[in-house]
Amino acid sequence: MPALVIFGNSGSGKSTLAKRMSTDAGLAHLDLDTLAWQATTPPQRKPLQDSQAQITAFTQRHKDWVIEGCYADLIALALPLAEELVFLDLSVEACIYHARARPWEPHKYPSKEAQDANLQMLVDWIKAYPHRDDSCSRAAHQALFDHFSGKKTRLTEPTDALSYGPPGSQDG
Repeated sequence: MPALVIFGNSGSGKSTLAKRMSTDAGLAHLDLDTLAWQATTPPQRKPLQDSQAQITAFTQRHKDWVIEGCYADLIALALPLAEELVFLDLSVEACIYHARARPWEPHKYPSKEAQDANLQMLVDWIKAYPHRDDSCSRAAHQALFDHFSGKKTRLTEPTDALSYGPPGSQDG
């Protein structure tokens, strides 16, 4: 039963890798961005128990899954069920490059123009990753990685994520 969690900075390739794993290994895919936020302006995080209920429902509904996101508090809720952890620990520069090249994400933005209007805010947020002390910081991600006792992998180069294989494969 593959149960995989992928996490890292914004722009590290989490969604790209999770979508590929979902397709290649037939895993159900949950992007934590879809359940972390309330539909308010400005956006606000949902209460943790609301997100936890959605994560629990997802993992109960699907035998084989991949969950991806940058929220250490939400990822921690899935870890007891996870068999494998992948930390995309790319450089800030690589993450910014990916953010600038990112295709339109219709599940997050009503248009490519709306997404691009938030690009500078996203770049600034990515730059702060090593220094922040929130649940999306590098320190929070490192703590998750250090405390996970199952199979875990740290990928530090964009090409590592491109060649990373599905759970149970000879590449993974």
